[in-house]
Amino acid sequence: MIAQDKKNLWMYPLGTVGRDMVYTLFTNYILTFILFTRTLDPAHLAAITAIMIAARVFDALNDPIMGNIIERTRTKWGKFKPWLLIGILSTSLVVYAAFNNDLQGWPFVIFFGGIYFLYSITYTMNDIAYWGMVPALSSDGHSRNQFTSRATLFAGIGGTLAAILIPMLTTGSLTIGGNTATAYGVVALAICIVSPLFVSFTLLGVKENRSDMAKPAIKVSLKMIIRTIVSNDQLLWISLIFLIQQIGNGIVLGGVGSTYIYFEFGYSGALYSLFTTVGMSATAFLMIFYPAISKKVPRKKLMTIMQIVSAVGYCFMLVAGFLMSPATTKFMIITAGYMLANFGQYCFYLIMMISIINTVEYHEYKFGSRNEAIITSLRPFLTKLGSALVVAITSASYMVFGVTGFSNRISEMENQTARMLITEAEKLSNITTILNEVQKSQTKGLLVVFTVVPLALMFLSYLIYQKKYRLDEGEYDRLCLELAKRNEAT
Repeated sequence: MIAQDKKNLWMYPLGTVGRDMVYTLFTNYILTFILFTRTLDPAHLAAITAIMIAARVFDALNDPIMGNIIERTRTKWGKFKPWLLIGILSTSLVVYAAFNNDLQGWPFVIFFGGIYFLYSITYTMNDIAYWGMVPALSSDGHSRNQFTSRATLFAGIGGTLAAILIPMLTTGSLTIGGNTATAYGVVALAICIVSPLFVSFTLLGVKENRSDMAKPAIKVSLKMIIRTIVSNDQLLWISLIFLIQQIGNGIVLGGVGSTYIYFEFGYSGALYSLFTTVGMSATAFLMIFYPAISKKVPRKKLMTIMQIVSAVGYCFMLVAGFLMSPATTKFMIITAGYMLANFGQYCFYLIMMISIINTVEYHEYKFGSRNEAIITSLRPFLTKLGSALVVAITSASYMVFGVTGFSNRISEMENQTARMLITEAEKLSNITTILNEVQKSQTKGLLVVFTVVPLALMFLSYLIYQKKYRLDEGEYDRLCLELAKRNEAT
């Protein structure tokens, strides 16, 4: 491997650490932030849910358009880096504003609507540019595995750090400033300063292949974007598979998981941090060793193994939640079960990331054009579309199981603490009293939502992948060899 490739293997992944801290904060905790700092009636929650779904669908539809814009960008810094910079700076400003305001009621709902759509635009600029760089870094299958797995490793580091620190510092006895609203404001400020610093590693340290910059930008219409996607049957199948899996995988961290932990085991961010930390810890193994594993175990066989691992994990969670009574033992087994379930889900995610990227060469083989940015924009498109459906499932769960009846009372305690009407100790004591009123049927209902639903969706995605996705290792190598012969002939 040449020196620049080695440098890229460090500088490219480092760029995503801060990006994924921002993404985790806004995507996984915005609804929790609202739930425990705002007083919501059914109309407010319905409006916020509609805004989040509409914005994420808009965001998803905007991804191919942004991919088109990037594909046509011609600057001396390349086509990706300008959008990386513009995107991360504007995203940081928007996210800071989202967590640093004192609005309540309908004024907050209106403000939130504007902020959420702005985030959809600004983060897309950065995200499409970042992941769109992968095909421009290497066309070798093993090298792509290295770039993708290492980037997801560093993304995981950023996301995991955020997942550990955010609940710990915003909920319970370690809350910054003694109340959740102040704590989220401080955390948001810190993350929005850190994220552009990490992106600078990619901006200043990565050298991508810019050979296509010498050619005039291809005029890409909406019709061409649709044709690129629709004509590539393997891209269509892997898109459907990825979407199904992402919906299930997002439910735990989308808000249902944290609400269950608080209602079942107590209002402690440190406890939820422990749950997510242990749950995500096993994925570090995959982040580091996936390239080596992928060289020895075919993807479809690996998916079979991981489907079994996840099924065992979800069963552990269900059995513990329904049949065990000692809180400490129940929490430990549920957490261990989540670790196994998440291990399998994350391996699915890595396999599908590679599977989407590999359709670039399949498209070139069939149609003579790579259309990298358009094809790679499908991954964030599907992630955001999936997250929109996760919001719908989460909000529906809150309504069905009466979560807001308790969260509104907790929010009032947080706001009284912020206005110094009660002490932090009084707040925590009152919240404990509120949570003692939660019924077992309510917590068990939440448990079913984030175990049975993800397992069913994961199994469905597995069945479709095994039957419909044909670009396994042998077929992909054959396509690359054929493309190399074509290039030599010309």
